[in-house]
Amino acid sequence: MGRILAIDYGTKRTGIAVTDEMQIIASGLTTVDTKDLLRFLQDYISTETVDKFVVGLPKQMNNMASESEVYIQKFLVQLEKAIPQIPVNRVDERFTSKMAMQTMIASGLKKKQRKNKALVDEISATLILQSYLDSVH
Repeated sequence: MGRILAIDYGTKRTGIAVTDEMQIIASGLTTVDTKDLLRFLQDYISTETVDKFVVGLPKQMNNMASESEVYIQKFLVQLEKAIPQIPVNRVDERFTSKMAMQTMIASGLKKKQRKNKALVDEISATLILQSYLDSVH
């Protein structure tokens, strides 16, 4: 069994989280510059088995897609061309950034550390992945 890799796509930075090989535990992996994302994913799958990508689906409160969905759709087309063998699932990502911030506060991180947007993105990806795992188990 391979890992599940979650992507919290952003126009500048993208948070990445993965499961263990048993697909039980979601853990933050890293944050990458979005311009390097496809190369990062290709490098990652060359050394790790990945069964599935989970990509956040940003929605507004009225359930309509947010404006960032346009960029995510373009990325998904590129991802399908670059790595067609790995299926993609989408997961509603509303509130993940807010939940990531609350997680950072609850874990005792200082205010300066909480301003680290890369860490927020990585935690958001982990929350997206955990949400996916909760929905399939």
